[in-house]
Amino acid sequence: MNTQDEVVVKEVYLDYNGSAPLDPRVADAMTPVLLEGVGNASSSHRFGRYQTAVVDRAREQVAALVGGRAADVVFTAGATEANNLALRGAVEAAHGDRRRILVSAVEHASVHKVSRSLSEQGLAKLDVIPVSSGGFVDLEEMEELIDDDVLLVSVMAANSETGVLNPVDEIAERVHAAGALFHCDATQMVGRLPFDLQRVGADLVSISSHKICGPGGVGALIGTRQSLRLIQPIIHGGGQERGLRSGSLNVAGIVGLGAAADTAADERAAEASRVVKLRDRLVADIKAKIPDVHENGDTIRRLPNTASIRFEGTDAEAVVTQMDPVAVSTGSACSSGSIDPSAVLLAMGLSRDAAFETVRFSLGRFTTGSDIEAAAASAVTAVQYVRSMTRETF
Repeated sequence: MNTQDEVVVKEVYLDYNGSAPLDPRVADAMTPVLLEGVGNASSSHRFGRYQTAVVDRAREQVAALVGGRAADVVFTAGATEANNLALRGAVEAAHGDRRRILVSAVEHASVHKVSRSLSEQGLAKLDVIPVSSGGFVDLEEMEELIDDDVLLVSVMAANSETGVLNPVDEIAERVHAAGALFHCDATQMVGRLPFDLQRVGADLVSISSHKICGPGGVGALIGTRQSLRLIQPIIHGGGQERGLRSGSLNVAGIVGLGAAADTAADERAAEASRVVKLRDRLVADIKAKIPDVHENGDTIRRLPNTASIRFEGTDAEAVVTQMDPVAVSTGSACSSGSIDPSAVLLAMGLSRDAAFETVRFSLGRFTTGSDIEAAAASAVTAVQYVRSMTRETF
């Protein structure tokens, strides 16, 4: 029997890093396009021109969110496709001896897997940049790996599991000094903290709509004029999106991404200030009621909405199950019927057991104080229950 029925009576969603709820204002922006937006944006008739106009508006909104140019926004089906386009597109376009790519040890699977695929195909040599125990890239280790054969370096702005921030401006400076391209998956950072690709010095930046309260299935790769000339398309067809991403545009989704970007830019600072207080209160409430609770990663340089918490001696999957209907997540990845420990936490030096004891709490725009009270109570009860069952088992 799930003991949480007596503790929590409402659903609480604390998995914003997985996917944020759709903002009703974004839905309102999408509705006219969904209901009346007939026509292909590539067509020259009035219906097509309308579609093109709303896409161009969204392009400006997305560019403004990350400090880029509207002309350099390439719409994709999400950050996964954007990451693939950046890495595979750069490698397949490369000439000469620059055939090595560097990725950090805590990148998203869409970066790690395409990098590994390129290496296995013999198209590039792959090296992985270690991270510190705090979860951010070790600059000295990266310096040792960078040489004049490096084509591209990919390091995320903020980690989805721990929220830890990477020193992306320092990374970009070192990457450019070696004459390489810097790709940054900024999916988790944009909309939560300021991110300006020109200030950072990023050549290629990936974002996803559903992380900023927009619709799923749409994202973008934003680059500089020069860097976009150095990649090839990975999807071929009608030549949309500057020839880099063929296929009829998901106009309603793109409009939703634009509206979500606009709202995030306007409300980011106030939202971060509010959410960080709720997160810290959640952690404090949990720690005050149960022992052996630890936060993973650098707790100073991280996203305002994220807490990666290890409940010592407690199976995290069991805790997540017991916390229902409070939605949180683990760092584990289910694959082919097996559960593996988080590669991110292992790269930070945690043991397999410690990784399996970790739960991620990620808050957002619609999180309330009552949500935090319910979530803290649920977590405490769940951990106590799982620990008691573990003691009985052994």
